[in-house]
Amino acid sequence: MSGAGKVVCVTGASGYLASWLVKLLLHRDDPKKTEHLLALDGAKERLHLFEANLVEEESFDSAIDGCDGVFHTASPVYHSLSVTDPQAEIIEPAVKGTLNVLRSCAKVSSVKRVVVTSSMTAVILNSKPLRPDVVVDETWFSDAEFCEQTKAWYPLSKTLAEDAAWKFGKENGIDLVMIHPGFVLGPFLQPTLNLTSEAFLNLVKSGREFLPNGIYRYVDVRDVACAHIKAFEIPSASGRYCLVGTVTYSAEALKILHKLYPALNLPEKEERPASVPYQVSKERAKSLGIDFIPLEVSLKDTIENFKGKRFLSF
Repeated sequence: MSGAGKVVCVTGASGYLASWLVKLLLHRDDPKKTEHLLALDGAKERLHLFEANLVEEESFDSAIDGCDGVFHTASPVYHSLSVTDPQAEIIEPAVKGTLNVLRSCAKVSSVKRVVVTSSMTAVILNSKPLRPDVVVDETWFSDAEFCEQTKAWYPLSKTLAEDAAWKFGKENGIDLVMIHPGFVLGPFLQPTLNLTSEAFLNLVKSGREFLPNGIYRYVDVRDVACAHIKAFEIPSASGRYCLVGTVTYSAEALKILHKLYPALNLPEKEERPASVPYQVSKERAKSLGIDFIPLEVSLKDTIENFKGKRFLSF
């Protein structure tokens, strides 16, 4: 996509995060899966859609050619329990897809920086204890062996993809920035439910937990999209950025929703300790100028979005 200034490529542009990223980028200066993007203000003049295959080498060449920057958000997202062939369904597309994008970037001298969407699951899954006094930061890395032993396939895919990206970037002189969002919520622009929106809807409607321990690292999709843009625009941005607004129990989120929407028939959840389960550092995120949207606002906007799209009625 292009504007008066820079030309950038956004992979996976029909997805939850990438749709917001495209929307914010289109507002920088002024077929079914993608028509919501083409309908955005400024899209007709400045948005160009390309078809690409994550696991096909050179698939991204034409999209990236002539770009100043690349945002790589495309990666398969599954609940680990639903995966039958982890290597083929999630690990190979994540790792190969990332390397294919970076190989295309390495061919283009105009590409100044690549911003990659990773995940907090590539940060936090290791043998370190998580307690209220513990602060998780960018020096933490998930342990691939631990992920494999616990069959945490999505975290494993993000961990291996990040590792491969840093190695390739270093060997090929690519200016790389890695964004690690937590559990992303907030309004969605695409026509169908993405995984985290569906998981949150299930929690609200039936109390079904997406994460077995009921602990969520919430972050608003608009903050995540904004962080990607800032990571591209700020010359000093580098390395990894954890993006988590609030770490809390699902019971606390439902309690907030009950206050906001007394008429909403919410499932009962067991009372949890008043203290936070653990903390995630916001220091580096703040250096990008991110002032996290409060959880209450994210929750309200998410519910209103569900109502507007008829996924909820009350």
